[in-house]
Parts: sequence; structure tokens; C-alpha cells
Amino acid sequence: MTKEIILSADQKSLQVNLDSKIYGTFIETGAGQEVVRYFFRAGMASGTIAKTMSAYDKDFSDAIYGKEKDGRYVCESRLQNMIEKEYGLLEDRLDRKQHKDKKFFAFANTMTTINHEKTMQGHGWMGIRFQLDAKKEANNVILHVRLNDADAKLQQETIGTIGVNLVHACFFNHNDPKELLKSLYDNLSRDNIEIDTIKMTGPDFKEVDNRLLSLTLVKERMTDAVIFSPDGVNKQPADILYKKNILTIRGSFRPVTKVNINMLENGKEKFLENKSVKKENIQILFEITLSNLKMEGEINEKDFLDRADILCSLGYTVMISNYKKYFKLVEYLSQFTKARMGLIIGVDNLLEMFNEAYYRNLNGGIMEAFGIIVTRDIKIYLYPYKPSNKVELQNSSNIAIHPRIKPIYNYLFSNGRIEDLDFNSEVLHIFSRKVLDLIKSCKDGEWEDMVPEGVAEIIKEKSLFGIQCEYNPTKD
Repeated sequence: MTKEIILSADQKSLQVNLDSKIYGTFIETGAGQEVVRYFFRAGMASGTIAKTMSAYDKDFSDAIYGKEKDGRYVCESRLQNMIEKEYGLLEDRLDRKQHKDKKFFAFANTMTTINHEKTMQGHGWMGIRFQLDAKKEANNVILHVRLNDADAKLQQETIGTIGVNLVHACFFNHNDPKELLKSLYDNLSRDNIEIDTIKMTGPDFKEVDNRLLSLTLVKERMTDAVIFSPDGVNKQPADILYKKNILTIRGSFRPVTKVNINMLENGKEKFLENKSVKKENIQILFEITLSNLKMEGEINEKDFLDRADILCSLGYTVMISNYKKYFKLVEYLSQFTKARMGLIIGVDNLLEMFNEAYYRNLNGGIMEAFGIIVTRDIKIYLYPYKPSNKVELQNSSNIAIHPRIKPIYNYLFSNGRIEDLDFNSEVLHIFSRKVLDLIKSCKDGEWEDMVPEGVAEIIKEKSLFGIQCEYNPTKD
């Protein structure tokens, strides 16, 4: 098999410049001043670049693009305003009669790099509006990146490379959105940069589901977590989680059941008993790990969308992560907030959390993991487990923690870091796997009451989870 040749940033810039039909504007603000330099150095830039500008001063930037409501400059709304302004100027100022075959584009970025004290991580927004045909409407690709190099100069060089990759990919890899996404990492790695948000819109991307692109980000380890708002739109995590009281419930949600909702409702009630938690500041996350998506082998994208559709239809925010271990999840969320957080889990998950084998790959073993949990302001809310009438209800008082690990558990429990949740005994017997089996077996009338109101109708009408049963909706 022939190994794929990856072009350098210089080679990509030249290939773009040699295409006489590609013509547009580069606007870079903040630390992102490196992209257009590649195109100038490559040669033949006069046929590609109509204008380049850096509105570095904030007052100048505001005068050109307007002030943002929140006063920020490194944000999605600022990037959108930059792109819309500059693309509009291309259309207004360039005569289409003279440029009838030109494929216009407007590239923009707004970036900040790591500070001198190394206390602030570099990040920013980057995007492009571009035509694939002079007579067609333009497309948009927008992404948010986190810069991981430990030096500001290196971060600037990384911005230059990914910017070139983006421009090149949009014109030469647009036929395959996933390949377009993967090509953004050409000549780069996660050590350099993390893409945690991407959106593709426009006539040439009308078949693209941005949720699946976000899933690809996690699957290909371009990032460790992505978030979808209740309207199904992928969001930059910081925009959702910053300074929030985050309450997370993890599960497969295949499908979401009444017991999941009971866990959440009781967990939220208990969470609000904390004086440091304000109702209006709570951000609820339904988290699905990549390992949960892989339970039956390779990730089934349709199955993933089924789960996301249902949770979003119920008004919840969904997070997909690579964090199989809970302490990693806690560590990740702690990047965005110092406020009190809550974690709702079942007895089986808590047992896994206190299993030493779970941490064999850590130098510090279980002590390293719980050192992270203990030093964060987080409470664990435990939902009981009772698989049958013959088995005693399991909760914090009788959970079977190994004697060697029990002191860690006792420390957390005695300090109020683990609390039992109230429960509804009428739903305690419900398990997602049982519901799924009933759905696939077309056991009409046996599972509908096990899921939240409206969910059964969605599953049947959209034939979710591979349901093959005939369904005739009841007409009023």
C-alpha cells in the first residue's frame, strides 16, 4: 500500500497560490499573525490575496467590527463578525465581471497565546467563508482550538500551520468532511494543538451532521470531550461550563429511562442543599463515554445520534468524552470552574471507582486518582442498587468496598463527600439493557412506561436503536 504523502505548510500554500481562481482576504488579530505569512513566502501570492489586515489594537478592532456584548475579543461572535465583514467587502468592492471565475474566501482568526507566567493557556477561534464555485453560495468552517505548546512563539507557529491546513483543506478536501477535519492535523499533533469545536455549514456541507464531526474529534483523539446544547448544536466547552456549578450524570442512556431521570432529579435536589450552589448557575451534563459508545464493537454513529436526539429532546446538554476514569472527568471539568460540582453515580460505578485494578496504569495508583478528587470541590451522589427483591438494597452503608481501600472511602464519606440519594422504589428495577431488549423484541406495551414521557413515541416514530417493529401512531 502506497503511503499517503502529507504536504508541508509551504507546499500547501503554494498549491493554493497556483490556483488562479482562489482569491480572498486574510484578517488576523491577537496572536494569530502567522497564517498569511506562509502564502506570501510561497510566491504567486498576488493571485490569491486581495487584502490582508491585522486590527491589533482593540479600539481599531471595535471601530471596524463593532463591540461584542460581553466585551471579549477572542470569541466566536468576534470571529463571525470579522468573516462577515471581510467577505461582504470582497463582494462589494470586486467587480464580478472582472472576477467572474474567482472563488472568493475570507479567512479570519482571533487568538491569544500562553502568557509569560504560563498561567493562561493559549486558545482561539479560526474560520473561513469560501466558495467552491464563483456562482454558488459560500460555505463556512469554524473551529475553536486550544494551544498546547509551552512557548508563545511555538504556539504562533502552530497557528500558522493549522491556518494553512484549513485554507487548503476547504478547497482540496471538501468532498470528504471527515478527511477535511483530519487533514487539519497535518504536520501537527495533540502536543501542539487541540480542536474542541468544529462547525461546517453551507450548500456543499448540507449533508454534514456537525454532531458526527464532533464525535470524530473525540474518536480520533483530537480532543477529549465535546458538548452539545439541547438544540443539538455543538458548543465550545468553556462557553457552557465556565464558572458553573456542574452536575454530571454518566451512563449509556441506551435509552434514557425513568431511573436516570429520578437519579438526576434527586441529585439536583440534594445538590441545591449546598449553600454554595445557586439554582440559576447549575449546568447539568448527561455524559456518555467513548467506551460506552463502543460497548458492542465499533462506534455506531446512528446509535450515537439516537441517544443524543432523545436527551436533547428532553432539554438536556450532552457531553461525549474519552474519560473512562472518573478522576479524569473531574480534572477536566475543574479547568472551567472552581465552583462546587456534583457527580451522580450508581453503586456499580462507585465500586468500579474504588477498584485498585482500575488505576494500574498510574504511577501513584488509586492514591493519585483520589488525590485529584479530594482536592476538587466535588460531591458524589450515590443512587442505590437493587437488582431484584431477593437482593438487599445497596447504598453507602453496605457497599462492598475492599478492606484495603476502605479507609479512603471512609475518609470521603465521613467528610460528606459521598451522600446517598433518595429514590423512587417504583423505578428502581428499571435497567437500560432490559428496556433495549424489549424494544428490539417488539414487546409493545412492556417498556413504554419505563422511559420518560414522550421518549417511547420518539423511539417508535424514528425507528431508533435499530427497532424493526411496525408502528401505527394513534390518531386523535
